[in-house]
Amino acid sequence: MKVGTSEGLHIISSRLYNNLKLDLRMIFENEQKTQPITKLQVMEAFKRVKANGGSAGVDNISIEQVDKSKRKYLYPLWNRMASGSYFPKAVRQTLIPKGKGKMRALGIPTVVDRVAQQVIATELERIVDKTFSDNSFGYRAKKSAHQAVEQCRINCMKYSWVIDIDIKGFFDNIDHELLMQAVQWHTDSKHILLYCNRWLEAPIQLPDGTIKEPQGKGTPQGGVISPVLANIFLDVVFDKWIEKRNPEVVFERYADDIVVHCHHIKEALRLLEAIKERF
Repeated sequence: MKVGTSEGLHIISSRLYNNLKLDLRMIFENEQKTQPITKLQVMEAFKRVKANGGSAGVDNISIEQVDKSKRKYLYPLWNRMASGSYFPKAVRQTLIPKGKGKMRALGIPTVVDRVAQQVIATELERIVDKTFSDNSFGYRAKKSAHQAVEQCRINCMKYSWVIDIDIKGFFDNIDHELLMQAVQWHTDSKHILLYCNRWLEAPIQLPDGTIKEPQGKGTPQGGVISPVLANIFLDVVFDKWIEKRNPEVVFERYADDIVVHCHHIKEALRLLEAIKERF
């Protein structure tokens, strides 16, 4: 590639020229980082996303493609996240059978967006998990559905009545403003609040291809960040509320499925009305 004339300029190869441009760009960009996100965090997040599997999002880029071209996909992601210029693509919605002829909407972010969510989810979990109730079992390290079922079985031997709660359309209707207030109660980290808010505001691509805006509510079930956000919200709305208001009451919660145990029917009816009012 000829880059000049004989007036003190030289002929260099295209590869060397591109490498020089890349090195200069990386030096410049490294001086512009405003958010404390490292390349290692992005790579570790991709490992978890890869292990969990899943299909491509709206860009049709698969995990395998990202794995083969990490520099092409993950370096720009880190660069944008670390500089505050990262914005997620639309979330692809797909419908899966729920039983009894019903369908459940599942949101599938792009692979790159799932990696970004995993970066923040990992950091956020370290902050919030230690504050959660021992009776919360869903999407937590060292907690499982089997443990929730076993605790429920033991409590059913001690109590005569239960309130069985399944919040209808929870992930589709969670209020963004209240959710962000709950997140801010745990952390004031700028990058966590910035990206959580952007994911909540990301549009959704419906199965017919049309784009739907969230309109201030909903966090797509299927996103990496959604389970930890759901736990943060319900920890405030339900777990801490009932433990403070009725410390004698025992319960199990797995995400938005809750079982509350009561000694007699009057207690159950009274508590049920209080829970309805709370929600």
